[in-house]
Amino acid sequence: MRELVRTNDIVLISAIQAFFQSAGIAHVVLDQNMSVLEGSLGMLPRRILVDEDQFARARKLLQEAGLGHELPPDAG
Repeated sequence: MRELVRTNDIVLISAIQAFFQSAGIAHVVLDQNMSVLEGSLGMLPRRILVDEDQFARARKLLQEAGLGHELPPDAG
């Protein structure tokens, strides 16, 4: 698995998950339960990881959806 997006925007996370699910891209969201440690403030970013073999496809999908600005520049 390879990290594609890191954000604390839960709406963005939901949108990305919906895109990936509809496209059949295997992914996982890590750090969702860190709110226990941070006191539910949403300060700690969540990480979205995709399978290495689907990384380029997932990145392209987000760029085509207008979310390319959410991708780190070195994630290519």
